[in-house]
Amino acid sequence: MATKHEQILDYIETLAVGEKISVRRIAKDLHVSEGTAYRAIKEAETKRLVSTIERVGTIRIERKKKENIERLTYAEIVNIVDGQVLGGRAGLHKSLTKFVIGAMQLDDMMRYTEAGNLLIVGNRVKAHEYALQAGAAVLVTGGFDASDAVKKLADEFELPIISTSYDTFTVATMINRAIYDQLIKKEILLIEDILIPLENTDVLHFKEPISKYNDLNQATSHGGFPVVDESGKLVGIITSRDVIGHASSEAIEKVMTKDPITVSMQTSVAAAGHRMIWEGIDLLPVTDDHGKLKGIISRQDVLKAIQTAQRQPQQGETIDDIIKSQLRLQSGDKLAMEFRVTPQMTNAYGSISYGAYTTILAEAGTTALKTRNRKDSVLENMAVYFLKPIQHDSVMLVKPVILDMSRKSAKVDIEVSFENEIVGKALLTFQLLDR
Repeated sequence: MATKHEQILDYIETLAVGEKISVRRIAKDLHVSEGTAYRAIKEAETKRLVSTIERVGTIRIERKKKENIERLTYAEIVNIVDGQVLGGRAGLHKSLTKFVIGAMQLDDMMRYTEAGNLLIVGNRVKAHEYALQAGAAVLVTGGFDASDAVKKLADEFELPIISTSYDTFTVATMINRAIYDQLIKKEILLIEDILIPLENTDVLHFKEPISKYNDLNQATSHGGFPVVDESGKLVGIITSRDVIGHASSEAIEKVMTKDPITVSMQTSVAAAGHRMIWEGIDLLPVTDDHGKLKGIISRQDVLKAIQTAQRQPQQGETIDDIIKSQLRLQSGDKLAMEFRVTPQMTNAYGSISYGAYTTILAEAGTTALKTRNRKDSVLENMAVYFLKPIQHDSVMLVKPVILDMSRKSAKVDIEVSFENEIVGKALLTFQLLDR
């Protein structure tokens, strides 16, 4: 049976997009405490099912698919620009296709403004009216108000008109940044992206006999299966190693591995892969916050997802990407790399930050291993035992040396020099991934 928390989330998902939600209403309709309702609404906000806007309240919004994550809703725009909704609240749940900056003549402006757009403009009443009539929402910059006629029009067309104290350039920059951040999120593979769902998963009940495991094992050739109780809660996992030497009539609960390692839907694929390699396991159950089984992932699923992601075109750069872009292989030496320290990689004293430095070391080690055996690798441990301050605009020489390599792990010593003087030393340990 679903918990009250789960019931509230299921209820919120059934509400129409654009409908207002309140703690008091949820508590009354579902006969739960206001505290329980509040916590569930906050989780719904994290899952992007609802959006909370100051002076407006919480509204149900359309949950974005992964491929459309770069499209923002008007409700999210309000939060990004710290805006105030002047009219058209019923349309806050809608997504915008693009934004148009109104810094031109009115007729020219309208040629670029279409349905589903957001017109960013100052105190120009006619532009407000024409944009709404064209099916676009309006963001008024400079802290200006809108006329009563425009507010009435916004309510009639269910298109938001929003006011912000920021100027047009700042607002455009903020929205661009938000879209950019979401593109980066889009590229981070999560367990929910590769999950084998529960309906496609072979599951055993803890009261069933070992013979049931043997039948499934023979039919599917899978070595392990998750084990659940009557409520669907994960209680263990059973593999071929667990049943060796036991009679087929024995109950699964007697031989299964209890309290197995699990991951959640929001765990990154990279983190799950590292855990599976470190623990030496081939199957990971996926559970929710209450321990209920949602599905499984295998080591093959994780490796395939990581390799596929590496072949995808990059759409949004992270800080790591910016740092890695400065690393260049030196001609004549396959493993030596040059690196230029840019101002954004420095700390308050003008020397390279520790975070940027460790990213360089990890990338240099990974590159060296890939050059040697063409295997992917995951950093396991790093010991930085010497580092001198390195000023911005310095060009460092990074030399990784592979000290030891086995089938599953490798040790890499890295020496960093500047103008023929050693300025850094580190020892890194990697786990190697089989393709």
